[in-house]
Amino acid sequence: MNTTDLALTGKTKDQGGEARSTCVAGNGLVFYYCILLCLGLPVNILTATALSRLAIRTQKSSYWYLLALTASDILTQVFIVFAGFIVQAAILARDVPGAFDHTINVLQFTANHASIWVTVLLTIDRYVALCHPLQYRAVSYPERTQKVIGAVFAISLATGIPFYWWLDVWHDAPTSMDKILKWLHCFIVYFIPCGIFLVTNSVIIYKLKHSGRPTRRLSKTTAILLAITTVFIVLWAPRTIVMIYHLYVTSVNQDWRVHLAIDIANMIAMLNTSLNFFLYCFVSKTFRHTVWEVLVSYRLPCTQSLRKNDPSDPAMKPLGILHHTSI
Repeated sequence: MNTTDLALTGKTKDQGGEARSTCVAGNGLVFYYCILLCLGLPVNILTATALSRLAIRTQKSSYWYLLALTASDILTQVFIVFAGFIVQAAILARDVPGAFDHTINVLQFTANHASIWVTVLLTIDRYVALCHPLQYRAVSYPERTQKVIGAVFAISLATGIPFYWWLDVWHDAPTSMDKILKWLHCFIVYFIPCGIFLVTNSVIIYKLKHSGRPTRRLSKTTAILLAITTVFIVLWAPRTIVMIYHLYVTSVNQDWRVHLAIDIANMIAMLNTSLNFFLYCFVSKTFRHTVWEVLVSYRLPCTQSLRKNDPSDPAMKPLGILHHTSI
């Protein structure tokens, strides 16, 4: 992710002596990412708890994919929003050792790739379930699903390693390495996944329309899938467009409008890590019920511990006092 933009809060000099553009968003970026982290991290932890219960209870592969997606969103918020945008760029102003900086960068891209490609797995899972139901039970079961998810996280780490040099190549005059890494990033996180989403979702919708089943019988998991992929395509489009524009048209340091556009595009893209909980609640009654169970199960131990230590609780009073008799 482009955390270098957040560190530019005023006019500075680049190596050539030219004035860089002012970061128009300024402290508003820090405020936005703090709110996003404080809201998104607890919500994602609650989502992971609810989905883990559903995955164990139902043994459905789709819940394991949603759980993996939530876990990758948590990693994205920790490594990108917190470690990248807030700590490195805002608090420390990028005054950190280079090796540590680049290692965090690899983890950022790993979490980002995992989040997107787990969604691709969920899309393929729904496609097989709807279009090839007889083969679905044979190829999709929890043990295999967990192995596939593990493989995707390992591949995401492998694809994140080349971006160890990402911070070194964010220059005004793009080199061949610049173009390779930026185009690789665009294809991994947007063009290839979006192509898969559009094709598989189109086939799924076509099958549902021509299956003779009413639209209201659309499965909750499929509805969640369509919502997740649509939101992703919309929210990540600005960042992809601005990145390509910056690569071939104008510089962040030369034009404050491009600087502002990249900041806003990053903000919109990171919003995607906090919306899935609300999509699940809106679509699935089962998920809402499970979330309520999680909240109640957490509340009951707290209530019981308070009662245990509360001397005014009737259960804590001696028997004689309860019956208004002397001991």
